[in-house]
Amino acid sequence: MTVLVFKTSVSKNKQVKRLKPLLTQLVEPKGRWNFDLEDCDNILRVETRQCPSSVVRLLQEQGYVCEEL
Repeated sequence: MTVLVFKTSVSKNKQVKRLKPLLTQLVEPKGRWNFDLEDCDNILRVETRQCPSSVVRLLQEQGYVCEEL
């Protein structure tokens, strides 16, 4: 597993709740993810075997800015 870190435009818990099923489905059964909304970059950390572009694409398709750090 790899830990991927992203800067995002997700800024509210309500948005995280909407993304929850999509992110959970994206990571393997043993993968994990979390947002740090208190960070100025609204950091998303993902522990997964997926490539970074899969996470970026998922968030962008939902209308959010997402870039790997």
